[in-house]
Amino acid sequence: MTRTVSIAEAERLAAKALIAAGTAPENAAPVARALVAAEASGQPGHGLSRMPSYVEQVRSGKVHGTARPSCETVKPGLVRIDAGHGFAYPAIDLAQKILPDMARRSGVALAAIHRSHHFGQGGAHCEVLAQKGLVAMVFGNAPKAIAPWGASRPMFGTNPICFAAPGPAGAPPLVIDFAVSRVAKGKIMAASRTGRPIPEGWALDDQGRPATDAAAAMNGTMVPIGEAKGAALALMIEVLSAALVGAHFGFEANGLFDGKGAPPNLAQTILAIDPGLASDNAYWERIGLLFSEIEQTEGARLPGSRRLEARETAVREGLRIPEEILLDLLALAGEAELT
Repeated sequence: MTRTVSIAEAERLAAKALIAAGTAPENAAPVARALVAAEASGQPGHGLSRMPSYVEQVRSGKVHGTARPSCETVKPGLVRIDAGHGFAYPAIDLAQKILPDMARRSGVALAAIHRSHHFGQGGAHCEVLAQKGLVAMVFGNAPKAIAPWGASRPMFGTNPICFAAPGPAGAPPLVIDFAVSRVAKGKIMAASRTGRPIPEGWALDDQGRPATDAAAAMNGTMVPIGEAKGAALALMIEVLSAALVGAHFGFEANGLFDGKGAPPNLAQTILAIDPGLASDNAYWERIGLLFSEIEQTEGARLPGSRRLEARETAVREGLRIPEEILLDLLALAGEAELT
């Protein structure tokens, strides 16, 4: 059973719950926006189902709810951002403000975010930069969930590959965002929260057997896309995020679904490229041709079109939230019913 709530009301409740747990208001706002935006884009695994674990982690100190991200410019095209073991979203917001000018001056700019946390819907972070005319990529690691191919010990996170590029005039950006597991682990967490089974092929239990019980899958490993290729991509992103930034690898990081242990010390690397400078301004004609050819090809569609449709529906009709998740949110916010 689902219930409908407006985007504004969902953001208000999420921010209120985070503040009640000890999060600074200036941090609660971007976290709430990010979670609700994930819901609106049809990505509930990075949405409000995360609220109970986020609140628990703030209360336990696993996330420093009052941390303020700080920035150090290392070189003209490189900035290091310390998230202070707080939420990733305020640090990413800071990077998104700094990178555009750096990329336009240098052609390429990179933000290395350390002492960070779960970064949610990575494609949305790239999309912000693409809307400013930049080609962007985000690499971020997560606690262990995938084993090296042929092994059973989880070592790497589900480590999504996130990309966005500005489209031709009048078109939305091209956004590509996928975990290197067959599904994001947040989808399994959401199923576990509501007691729903998961399809076979998403995950293995702790004995290496195919799991359809979401709770058993949470204690096992995720199946990578493309088998050995997906496991290799997970390793690549551990290098591009944790090693490149100087943070914990997936096998060192504490989990993101409870308040136990020290902060996970995850990392995000954000790359922004000025396509006009790189292409001598040929980019805009080239991207227009690419979009046109795909759109005119029978059966083809640009990735991300479902995301845009889901957002339009959410704005028009509100968010449809599973009742269990909405009741959790209301309780965390200290409210008995929707206003």
